[in-house]
Amino acid sequence: MTTPPLDRDDPLDDFDHRDITLLGRRHRVYTMGSGPAVIVMTEMPGISPHVARFARWVRDAGFTVYMPHIFGKDGAVPTSGQFLLTMGRACISRQFRAFQANESSPATQWLRALAAQAHQECGGKGVGAIGMCFTGNFALSMMLEPSVLAPVLSQPSLPLNDPAGLHIHPDELAAVKARMDAEDLTVLAYRFEGDKYCKAARFAAYEAALGDRFVGRTLSDSAANPDTRFDNPHSVVTLHLIDEAGQPTVQARDEILDFFKMRLSE
Repeated sequence: MTTPPLDRDDPLDDFDHRDITLLGRRHRVYTMGSGPAVIVMTEMPGISPHVARFARWVRDAGFTVYMPHIFGKDGAVPTSGQFLLTMGRACISRQFRAFQANESSPATQWLRALAAQAHQECGGKGVGAIGMCFTGNFALSMMLEPSVLAPVLSQPSLPLNDPAGLHIHPDELAAVKARMDAEDLTVLAYRFEGDKYCKAARFAAYEAALGDRFVGRTLSDSAANPDTRFDNPHSVVTLHLIDEAGQPTVQARDEILDFFKMRLSE
């Protein structure tokens, strides 16, 4: 199948469109593929063609993608106006606590329930999860669901007003750390060196909290695709990825896919 162009809205018509109700809340979830489940959580301002492209790479690596609608217009090419509108709505939503450190967004409860259902539907050893930007921290909180074995934090950006803050309740963080120690699990994380929304202080805080269970990767700003409308180097495996062999962003993508294979394959 021809890959949809990245500069046009993606109809997402190669995904199955499912409405899934969990914990009394219904969300559209885009699914495709076969094999163990991986939850792909979109960055701001929504499921862009670049996010959908990453989901297809996950499928091609041998997994069943579950990509829930979280905010924004599904399939739309991101614009500055759409970003500001969606960000504003998310910041006042009760499902997110965008400015609060030491708190977890309520949205993660639904995402944990989705991971449990995906594991039941797909089988395998467990479930992978990747969050990006606004959802970047969510994969760590999702580890409270026992099926989640392979969490990835891509440019985790919350809380927005505290560069060194961790967007997870301390009790949850302690439970996650205990589980990681008991089951010998790790979390992968990625950022660009000069990212204004995910600074070095956040990775340092994660490392202080999780020790060697936190595996952080910082890419040079020169590795970011300059051919975008967004100058801040930010989206490691989507908008700022340079899809050429040997590029650091492609190497990051492949490391993530290998991480899912290592943790989830029988």
